[in-house]
Amino acid sequence: MEFLNRFITAVTELHPIHPMMVHFPIALSGAAVLFILIALWKKNDLFEKMAFGNIVLTVFGTIAAGVTGMYDNQVNYLGDATNASLKILLAMILLIVSGATALVRWRKPEVLNSSGRLLYVGGYIVSFALTLVLAFLGGVILYGF
Repeated sequence: MEFLNRFITAVTELHPIHPMMVHFPIALSGAAVLFILIALWKKNDLFEKMAFGNIVLTVFGTIAAGVTGMYDNQVNYLGDATNASLKILLAMILLIVSGATALVRWRKPEVLNSSGRLLYVGGYIVSFALTLVLAFLGGVILYGF
């Protein structure tokens, strides 16, 4: 029971929550772009469906990372973390791009085989690129530039 109490205290009071959440949108958007490229290459609907699932989860991961990032910024950096405004802006753009990509696919499941294919695939690539930039900016907070 002591271990459980120490663990809960560490997670809720001592350790920042944001670093535990940021890995989800990074990994999910990376997997999504990998799967969509394989789907294009192999012309395989299963990989496109896996890409779609990952981009949907990227949206939820981005929300979790954003909320915990703003919380940790207030608690640990008193609202003055390096590049906080830029990170918030880029996270909102990531949320819009990944959300729009998922919404387009949800409303038009055959989008990969239509004339909108380039924009659709571009949404995956831009989402992953944004997560990488956000990850770099997060590293700047911890390790400097």
